[in-house]
Amino acid sequence: QVLLVVSVGGLVQAGGSLRLFCAASGLTVRTHTMGWFRQTAGKERDVVAFQSYGSTPYYVDSVKGRFTISRDNAKNTVYLQMNSLKPEDTAVYYCASSELIWSSSYTPTLRDFSSWGQGTQVTVSS
Repeated sequence: QVLLVVSVGGLVQAGGSLRLFCAASGLTVRTHTMGWFRQTAGKERDVVAFQSYGSTPYYVDSVKGRFTISRDNAKNTVYLQMNSLKPEDTAVYYCASSELIWSSSYTPTLRDFSSWGQGTQVTVSS
């Protein structure tokens, strides 16, 4: 059984940084596609970043140059480092995994991911 446990988010001022982690069990993050999504009230859950095995990371345009997805294979954990945070980054963030592998040129949908961690609130104050 796959279990993804997401770290607690928090409140941060605009321009600040925050790192989320997603600790996985029941799968090996190194060989899976691991992604981060976010959702605001009344809107769809959208992909923020993902990385497939053997592929370069994908980032949505709005976070390019500010967010970094990485993984620690020894800890079986995926991270989302968020720098230069903006109020529009405020959302509930989710970690997800997929057994599917694709290149960074593909924009995944929710259905591409089979396992989800619990959401964590990130609030960026102006």
